[in-house]
Amino acid sequence: MRWFHIALIAVIAAATVIFAFQNLQSVTVAFLSFRLGAPLAVVIAVVYVLGMATGGSLWAFFRWALERSKRPGTP
Repeated sequence: MRWFHIALIAVIAAATVIFAFQNLQSVTVAFLSFRLGAPLAVVIAVVYVLGMATGGSLWAFFRWALERSKRPGTP
């Protein structure tokens, strides 16, 4: 089973590297009055990391709120 996981990680890593090399063209991203030009693969990676950070924080907040609401004697 360990070799299967290693092979799966290798395939995903290879697909990621291929994607990055095939998407080197520069794109412009605009938000409010800010503009940023960067390779498409970099923009996607940054958005992915920001999504992980915000999603993880939101999930942790929901878990904290649920645990706090289950405690006896808390408002």
